[in-house]
Amino acid sequence: MEPKTESGAAALTNEDLATIEDEEVLNKMLDNAADFEQRRMIRAALRDLLKKKRDKREQERGSRQQDLKQQGLSKGGTAGGAVNVGRASMNQQPPTNKLSIQPSPTTSTSSNRTATGQAGPAVASAQKCPPAAAPNAKNVKQMLLDWCRAKTEPYEGVNIQNFSSSWKDGIAFCALVHRFFPDAFEYSILNPNKPRENFLLAFSTAERLAGCPPLLDADDLVRMKEPDWKCVYTYIQEFYRSLVEKGLVKTKKRP
Repeated sequence: MEPKTESGAAALTNEDLATIEDEEVLNKMLDNAADFEQRRMIRAALRDLLKKKRDKREQERGSRQQDLKQQGLSKGGTAGGAVNVGRASMNQQPPTNKLSIQPSPTTSTSSNRTATGQAGPAVASAQKCPPAAAPNAKNVKQMLLDWCRAKTEPYEGVNIQNFSSSWKDGIAFCALVHRFFPDAFEYSILNPNKPRENFLLAFSTAERLAGCPPLLDADDLVRMKEPDWKCVYTYIQEFYRSLVEKGLVKTKKRP
């Protein structure tokens, strides 16, 4: 039997957590942990695991680049040519869900203007978001923001402080979706400089696995300097409700 603490919980050690290489297992442990120190250790283990996967991916890319370079030199190619081949290999991103989500009726006008090369004077108004929230929505909004922050805390590159600028590169959306569906895609290879791909990946995965409708349009979000907080807030609410309906989030109160 596992050793127990005085409170009856299993006594976790950093060594035990380091042997776990399944993100889903660590995520479940984090959800079930009640002790603050255990949650801190599990979060640290999650961060280490994600970093380990990212480092492994970088090593594999470096090895492939070196192999291509050696092949180019053995065939009499110039060093410059080999380097170019290596760079081409590095620039090839693994296939992601390149699904074109259906734009909502409120965003079709903005999308059509972009297709003709004429940007509208008020791009931010392309996505029609709900009116001001109800009087008691302030507390709900903060609770939902705290929930997003807690769920994405182990993820590098994510720092959720609001429902606007914190989501502009799409990484926060991907981290939140990945937390509940860790096998859907490889988080460590995401590029914050490719927000449109990140938006599409997050929204299509949430729609496919959680049944969350794609209320946001990736093209509109990219054109905005910062996403409209009401739009992001509404989408996160819908994602939360979808998770509750799937039984992936257990709570008595819904945002």
